[in-house]
Amino acid sequence: MVLSKTASESDVSIHSTFASRYVRNSLPRFKMPENSIPKEAAYQIINDELMLDGNPRLNLASFVTTWMEPECDKLMMDSINKNYVDMDEYPVTTELQNRCVNMIAHLFNAPLEESEVAVGVGTVGSSEAIMLAGLAFKRKWQNNRKAQGKPYDKPNIVTGANVQVCWEKFARYFEVELKEVKLSEGYYVMDPVKAVEMVDENTICVAAILGSTLNGEFEDVKLLNDLLLEKNKQTGWDTPIHVDAASGGFIAPFLYPELEWDFKLPLVKSINVSGHKYGLVYAGIGWVIWRGKEDLPEELIFHINYLGADQPTFTLNFSKGSSQVIAQYYQLIRLGMEGYRNVMENCHENAMVLKQGLEKTGRFNIVSKDHGVPLVAFSLKDNKRHNEFEVAEMLRRFSWIVPAYTMPADAQHVTVMRVVIREDFSRTLAERLVLDITKVLHELDSLPSKLAVAAQQNGKNGTVVKKTEMETQREVATYWKKFVLDRKTIKNKIC
Repeated sequence: MVLSKTASESDVSIHSTFASRYVRNSLPRFKMPENSIPKEAAYQIINDELMLDGNPRLNLASFVTTWMEPECDKLMMDSINKNYVDMDEYPVTTELQNRCVNMIAHLFNAPLEESEVAVGVGTVGSSEAIMLAGLAFKRKWQNNRKAQGKPYDKPNIVTGANVQVCWEKFARYFEVELKEVKLSEGYYVMDPVKAVEMVDENTICVAAILGSTLNGEFEDVKLLNDLLLEKNKQTGWDTPIHVDAASGGFIAPFLYPELEWDFKLPLVKSINVSGHKYGLVYAGIGWVIWRGKEDLPEELIFHINYLGADQPTFTLNFSKGSSQVIAQYYQLIRLGMEGYRNVMENCHENAMVLKQGLEKTGRFNIVSKDHGVPLVAFSLKDNKRHNEFEVAEMLRRFSWIVPAYTMPADAQHVTVMRVVIREDFSRTLAERLVLDITKVLHELDSLPSKLAVAAQQNGKNGTVVKKTEMETQREVATYWKKFVLDRKTIKNKIC
């Protein structure tokens, strides 16, 4: 949902000089026009404005796929008018979704018999998938508490402070307390020991992340499983695990097949993954897979028949396009295990090229790990004069979109930049990015450090108050975080 805000108080019309051969009158900006205009003019007006958007392939902030093969593009366009929910009218599309669910379930080592059908569903993205998984955990926990005659009004979930915002949304929307394990400098994922310590009888699940948004690191699901098994044995509880594999679910099976994180671990009851990230499909498609039928309460599944046949459904929305489901099936059969392995290995190799290039500058600390999502997270070794927000801002002059952000509590004084390596980010682009970052650093070196001075001049009458290096760093980071947020607020707000 987009919360709209007018871009200009005075300019209430759209002027179409380039399309003047079709239309001479300007169009109202925020109201429907009274009259129709030629299709060529409508296309040209919109196309001209869209040219001012950033280039998706140079948006290194995003994990989302920005390139697919032309054949897959064609399949998507051919099916763009199919409403996926109408399963009776489009049975083949439904079958393709079911095939995807089963392929992904086997990829995640779901304990299925030879002819057993996997339990899962396609979603708009991992946010919806997490909502559905969370609801299943909440309802199952509530049912168990009711059967035991115990209170069931204060459910909680244990996560790391590095979780994506969709977990906060789930907790707020569905009235579940979110208990976050705080981070620490140098350790930017959930500590399994601290997580298990926070588990109590009201914990509906512990959520582990396979590929942190902050630095791409995989959390130790195996250790979490072992510690939680021991605690469950001691307490008599049955606290399960959900794995948020939005980014890492299509990476770990191919780059790290020996890693134990999925349904091989007995307490892992559900896993979500984003097909539109390293599943290599355009936004938005996600998947959530359950270990077995007993892990998805039947009362959450609706059965409808007014579209022509009995149709079970478990989604937050109803209508949605079929294109992304079909595209996901295309990628799974087109690439196979070999193809996905090649793509992920290439992404990892290009990430290492970028990492090594940044290290050669001598200016950065690498915050990401070699073992994880193919991305490079880095921070300046010395940000007293200029910081990561300034570097990110100046890189936009070269069309690069590289995010700079502060870490969550209790490491919020650490500022990081992050480059996500997708399939369409080549070694040549990696080398070019290092060159442009070097140019930016040289230019910043020649500029005065106004912000650092301003951060220290907080005394009365402009007197300089001596501050520790940590205090200065935190104030500068806070200033730039507010600056970036204010810049974003000027445009449309997204919630």
